[in-house]
Amino acid sequence: MTSIASGHDRTAPTGPEGATQPEASTPERLGYHHEQGSQRLRLLSFNAQVGIHSSRLHHYLTNSWKHVLPYGGRMDNLDRVARFISEFDIVGVQELDGGSLRSNFVDLASYLSERAHFPYTYNRINRDLGQFAKHSLALFSRLEPDRVQMHRLPGALPGRGAIEARYAMGDGEELVLFLLHLALGKRTRKSQLAYVAERIQDFPHAIVMGDLNCQQDSEELRQLIARTGLMEPMACPATYPAWDPRLVFDHILLTPDLHVSDVRVYNVALSDHLPVGIEIELPQRQALHDPAH
Repeated sequence: MTSIASGHDRTAPTGPEGATQPEASTPERLGYHHEQGSQRLRLLSFNAQVGIHSSRLHHYLTNSWKHVLPYGGRMDNLDRVARFISEFDIVGVQELDGGSLRSNFVDLASYLSERAHFPYTYNRINRDLGQFAKHSLALFSRLEPDRVQMHRLPGALPGRGAIEARYAMGDGEELVLFLLHLALGKRTRKSQLAYVAERIQDFPHAIVMGDLNCQQDSEELRQLIARTGLMEPMACPATYPAWDPRLVFDHILLTPDLHVSDVRVYNVALSDHLPVGIEIELPQRQALHDPAH
């Protein structure tokens, strides 16, 4: 894997437990030319834990009821999430809810989309438990993809899925992006990543991102890289748990032709995971374009 130097965490007001709180800001317009003749895109992957902020291990016990019942702080925390993700161009969020009792029957992907002002949002419910929970993940984008496809990932237990988006590039080729939230078991993760590899291995421009529940040196991730040629910045800091990050569970992998100008993990107190983001620069001939324009 190719090593890319990591950027520093951005400066923001200090929040609880020493973490930072996101600042409200106006997102830069997609397609902003960072250097003459290039297009800059900012991508982010984040496990939002259904809007629950955790800052200690014991919160998994004391906050467990928040995974099944509504509580007042959820939407306030999601407002902070929305302000944070609004700074990016393409965002993948795991562990949302499609509208059940615990979210007061609000589709959290739609809620974030409206508040972060994303024109294109694609939501997949991975595990539907009726009124009790609708586990989902969502892709938010400032460009309309040419094609979006929902995938059910293999596994003995149903409930893991992926979102595939394909973007038209200026040179007539496609950029394919997969958003994932993988299983906890290694054997299942291997089959899920093999499924993804089969679908992207022939694409010269590809991105895979999400909560993969495994680290950079894991066997399953090495197999994905061997089959697809994907790479990941080796200097990417740990993302889990948010209050004492030691594990790199949240990843953004991409083909080597996509030039990465920045990669960082953001120290924001919003979940039990920290978000990971990258900035890529595309030459003008490869710049993504919106088919609606």
